[in-house]
Amino acid sequence: MNAHVPKVGLVQLGCPKNLVDSERILTQLRAEGYKIAPGYDDADVVIVNTCGFLDSAKAESLAAIGEAMQNNGKVIVTGCYGIEAATIRQAHPNVLAVTGPHQYEQVVGAVHAALPPQHDPKYDLVPPQGLHLTPRHYSYLKISEGCNNRCSFCIIPSIRGDLVSRPMAAVLYEAERLVKAGVKELLVISQDTSAYGVDIKYAESKFKGREVRAKFYDMAKELGDLGAWVRMHYVYPYPHVDDVIPLMAEGKILPYLDIPFQHASPTVLKAMRRPANQEKVLDRLVKWRSICPDIAVRSTFIVGFPGETDADFEFLLDWMKEARLERVGCFQYEPVSGAKANDLGLPQVADEVKAERYARFMETQQVISAEILQSKVGREIDVLIDEIDVENDEAIARSQWDAPEIDGNVFIPNAGNLKQGDMVKVKIVEAEEYDLVGELI
Repeated sequence: MNAHVPKVGLVQLGCPKNLVDSERILTQLRAEGYKIAPGYDDADVVIVNTCGFLDSAKAESLAAIGEAMQNNGKVIVTGCYGIEAATIRQAHPNVLAVTGPHQYEQVVGAVHAALPPQHDPKYDLVPPQGLHLTPRHYSYLKISEGCNNRCSFCIIPSIRGDLVSRPMAAVLYEAERLVKAGVKELLVISQDTSAYGVDIKYAESKFKGREVRAKFYDMAKELGDLGAWVRMHYVYPYPHVDDVIPLMAEGKILPYLDIPFQHASPTVLKAMRRPANQEKVLDRLVKWRSICPDIAVRSTFIVGFPGETDADFEFLLDWMKEARLERVGCFQYEPVSGAKANDLGLPQVADEVKAERYARFMETQQVISAEILQSKVGREIDVLIDEIDVENDEAIARSQWDAPEIDGNVFIPNAGNLKQGDMVKVKIVEAEEYDLVGELI
C-alpha cells in the first residue's frame, strides 16, 4: 500500500442540497484514492462547504473557515457563500481556493493541486451508490439544481442559477442503486421539486429499456415502485401537485408534503413574490385530506417580513388555525444582502415585534400539533429506527409523518435488540407536543 494515503477533511454547512454536493465531492475523491479524515488533525487538506443564504449563515461560514484555518491551515472553500470569494479572501487570505455551489470539478481540482492523488485500484474501492453523509438507511435524492422563481427574500437563483433538471433515467438509476445498497427512505429534494422537468420540457429518457418522462407525477410513481419510503420536500403547491395525492393514499409514496408556504396574508405574499395560487390552499388541503386522510403537510413560515402589519399577522394565525398543518417551522425575517426585498421600500418590522410574533406563532402551532398527535394514540404504525440510546435502552425512530432532523420523533422504550435502520411496527401509547411514544409490537 501507499506509504502515505492522502486524507481530506470536510466541514459541512447548510441545507440537504448542500449535503448532496458534499457527498458527490467525497465520492469522487474516494474513487481517486483519498481517504476521508475524521478531524482536523488527521486531514492533509480540509474542504469547507458553506451556506450563503442569510447574513447569519455567511457569518457562520466565515467562522467555520477561520476554525479550519486555525486547526489545519490548508483549506478549500466551496458552496453557496463561495460566490463572494473576495469577501472570504479578505477575511482569510491564505485559503487555498474558493469555488461556488455544485462546482464539483473545481473542488476536486483544487484538492489535486494541494494534495496530488495516489490512486491504487487494488485498495481504493467506492460502493456503486457512492459515499453518503447520512446514515445508511436514508438518503437525499437531488433531482435538479437552481430555481426559476424570484421570491423577493431569496438569493438562491443568483447563487445556484435557474432550474436545471436531471434526466428522469439518471434519477431513477441513482435511486435504484441506493435502495439496492440498503437505503429504506429516499428524501427527494431540489429548490422547487414540483417544477421538475419544466426546463427540459418533460423530456423522456430511457430507463431499463422504456421511456420515462421528467415530470413530477411520473417521478413519484416510478420512485414508488422501488420498495422504499419516498418523501417529497420543497414542493410548491402548483395545481398538478393534486395528482400525486392518490399515490399517497395507495401507499406508493409517503403521505407527506413539505410545502414552503412562508405566509398566508395576500399582501405579504405579494410582496414576497411567491409562486402558485395561495388563495385556494385551504380548499385544496380539505380535498387532499379527503383523498388521503393520513397526509401530513409540513411547512415553514416567515414572520416580520417588511411591511407585515398586525392585521397581516393575525390573518396568518387565523389561517394556521384553519389549515391545521401537521408539521410547522417558523423564522424571524432576516435581511439578505442582494435580495429584492431590500428594495421594496416597505417599513421594517422591529426586532422585538418579530420576536413577539414568533413566540405567538409557535404557541399557536404547538396547540395544533399536540391535538393532532394526540389523535395518533392507539394507532399501530411502521417506524424507521434512526438511533439507539443504549444508556436509556430507548430507540429513537420516525414515522411516515416525520422527516429527519426537522420533524418529531417516535421514542420506543425497551429497545432490546433493535438497531439503526430497522423498520418496525409500534403501537402509539403517548403523545407530546411534537413527539410520540410507541410500544414495540
